Amino acid sequence: MQVTRILAVRHGETAWNRDTRIQGHTDIELNDHGRWQAARLADALRDEPIAACYASDLLRALETAQAVAHARGQTVTPHIGLRERCFGRFEGHTWSELEHRFPEESLAWRKRVPDFAPDGGESLLQLEARVVSTVQEIAARHPGEQILLVAHGGVLDILYRAATRLGLQAPRSWELTNTAINRLLWSPEGLSLVGWADAGHLQPEQGKTLDERHA
Repeated sequence: MQVTRILAVRHGETAWNRDTRIQGHTDIELNDHGRWQAARLADALRDEPIAACYASDLLRALETAQAVAHARGQTVTPHIGLRERCFGRFEGHTWSELEHRFPEESLAWRKRVPDFAPDGGESLLQLEARVVSTVQEIAARHPGEQILLVAHGGVLDILYRAATRLGLQAPRSWELTNTAINRLLWSPEGLSLVGWADAGHLQPEQGKTLDERHA
């Protein structure tokens, strides 16, 4: 059986990341540091065999993927299924604003209640179903090849859990650093983990651990 090797990467930094402001489906571009991270990522992956580059259609992910693809003379295929979790009315608010304005909903979010969805947004269960089916669809096109997927913190969190068979409510103990390189294998049996959170290309500046509220 031929597996598909996946390089899964979270987009570069945005101004809203720095402000601890929820982005979700809101289309925020990279900041200057995020563009620097994307350029470092492109350099780190320059010699990797990559058959195809896919990205969320949101600008922060698309711009990150384009930095890698353009350095290789390739193009990026955007896919709406790789979007961040939709946070509905949470989007645009900082963590502290959410705790003040929507205390009960904010608590359910922080506790990772699987079927909780902010008004107008997605639940973790809905996000999981979307992300897993999207990655299965994409990976099945490339047996025996390696592909790049550039997405978001919430998407990468789901992929880690799927590959390690962890439940949606298990506490997060792994890093989701902007533009860190994460390696997975996909077969029809599912995902498996090869390597996680390689941020050597960002040295000497270290990325920060991503908790649930960075999505």
